[in-house]
Amino acid sequence: MRAIDWSIIYPERIYRKEAIMTKEYLALFEYSDDSDGYSVIFPDLPGCFSAGDDFDDAVRMAHEALSLYAEGETILPTPRTLEQIKSEWEDWPEWESNYKFYLVKIGLYPIKPTTRKFNISLDERLVRKIDRVTNNRSAFIANAVEEMLNS
Repeated sequence: MRAIDWSIIYPERIYRKEAIMTKEYLALFEYSDDSDGYSVIFPDLPGCFSAGDDFDDAVRMAHEALSLYAEGETILPTPRTLEQIKSEWEDWPEWESNYKFYLVKIGLYPIKPTTRKFNISLDERLVRKIDRVTNNRSAFIANAVEEMLNS
């Protein structure tokens, strides 16, 4: 299996210093005589697909599709191996006869949170309890909400 090194095609997007990790997703490329081009699909990422007029264009479009998909997700699924996809992916029979597969690498970057001021109403007793344990109400409430939503 050949991994596509995106540092050659998109150096500014993949290997910036602030990347916290990279993930490699299997992309299936299929040539179509009807459209005279390649279609691309990522079995691990439902709804993530693209196409290109030639193979090089399809490779560039695959990276663009993966980047756009990742922007809309808070957690990306763990990439599967080709063997796992062959045994688990329900659409595999449609792709198994006429495809090329490549690993497409994407850099994952920390998202800097943006803060905004909001006015909320709380019971005075609750505010006093918060003030006993912290001197930063906003951070305390934000952390408590984040923890509650992620549990």
